[in-house]
Amino acid sequence: MHATAVLTAPPALAGPDHLTVSWRPVGRFDEFEPLWGEAALVDGVQIAIVVLPDGRVFAVDNRDPVADANVMSRGIVGSRGDRTTIASPLHKEIYDLATGERLGAEGPALASYPVRVRDGLIEVALPVPHPFAVRSSR
Repeated sequence: MHATAVLTAPPALAGPDHLTVSWRPVGRFDEFEPLWGEAALVDGVQIAIVVLPDGRVFAVDNRDPVADANVMSRGIVGSRGDRTTIASPLHKEIYDLATGERLGAEGPALASYPVRVRDGLIEVALPVPHPFAVRSSR
């Protein structure tokens, strides 16, 4: 599959917490099966990568925020209206793949990450603390 993917979420280059992002490689785009989640360990963070047939790529936390288990890469990919979703394989909670918002019920969101394809390689942006950031003691 040779497609050019775009960011599924805009990366924040610097935020109020003085964070920047670091683009980390995950794997070659053409090695990912569409609609089949894959787990990746990126800088100690388990991330679920989902590629759609149209070439869009999503990256979310592999940890199910309700069950506290690393299973989201085995979730069921679907949609709600125009939103692409993933359902937890354990309790079927549904999350928006682009934002991580939990749909249809109250509860914790699923962390989502900016993702891009560059030179055929899927990359995920992870926050990096700014070296001069002042940490609050709160």
